[in-house]
Amino acid sequence: MGSLGERFEDQRSRLLSVAYRITGSISDAEDAVQESWLRLDAADSDSIDDLGAWLTTVVGRICLDRLKSAAVKRESYVGQWLPEPIVTPIAPAPEYRDPLQAVIAAEDSRYAAMVLFETLTPAMRVAFVLHDGFGVPFADVAEILGTSTASARQLASRARRTVADVPAPAGDTAQAEAVGRLVAAMASGDMDAVLAALDPDAMIVGDANRTAPTAVKPIRGAVGVARFLFGLLRRYGPDMLSLQIPVRVNGELGTYSAGWDDEGDRRASPPRVLSFVVRDGRVAAVYDIADPAKLTAIDVAQLGPVSDAASAAQGTRHESVENP
Repeated sequence: MGSLGERFEDQRSRLLSVAYRITGSISDAEDAVQESWLRLDAADSDSIDDLGAWLTTVVGRICLDRLKSAAVKRESYVGQWLPEPIVTPIAPAPEYRDPLQAVIAAEDSRYAAMVLFETLTPAMRVAFVLHDGFGVPFADVAEILGTSTASARQLASRARRTVADVPAPAGDTAQAEAVGRLVAAMASGDMDAVLAALDPDAMIVGDANRTAPTAVKPIRGAVGVARFLFGLLRRYGPDMLSLQIPVRVNGELGTYSAGWDDEGDRRASPPRVLSFVVRDGRVAAVYDIADPAKLTAIDVAQLGPVSDAASAAQGTRHESVENP
């Protein structure tokens, strides 16, 4: 049966998934899971019939409290608030082990879905994630939220309607081709080529909390997005494109740049992660995460140099074509 600690470790990936999808924060998720262990260690474990269900509801309560306290912090945040991205290598080494890889296995953990989760109230988010994502009965969800079972069911239903707007995943091949086409068009400096690579209703959303130049407010429309991207390219020069590392952002192809310092005429650039939404072969959304507080969990050493990561991305593209 194993010790209590071993049984808890068996639940860790599930609990991290619950906590990340509720809070949108890796650090908050890890803290919530650790706190659930402390509560379990202090509880009468012999009286717990279903350890997984018990821990899931405990984590749900902890995350609800964190969401409520985070609302105060967000009031003073400058610009848009985006979820913390989970960044992993395109092609991990065989020895690569990261509990967060299990977190992004579910479609609801895709970055576009996490962005929509941010529009939900804390109660809606908890009700939807716990019930629809992890099968927690509405009676238990209602107890966590301090409401009736009928109200918990209604909260999840309202969240479900919102999350239904998440665009379908494009797949590795289509994602890589669309992102590659946009990057190549930007490198060429051809505005028409960039516009052709963007969905007509494309948007870009930045999150930097005044620490780096980005879109303080969402920019909508292909022309506005293209002008903004060219503005960044003029500011940072060709290194903005050449030093991007292809990575997986919440399981889908994105890019990471470690940034660089001032050097000669080159302006310093902060680290940043770009996540993309692809629709009908074009880039429909760009999420630019440049707040350093949201990039601390990235294991940069595992991502590899730009050339290696680019080769891995190319290999991934071929594999997905050959083995659909």
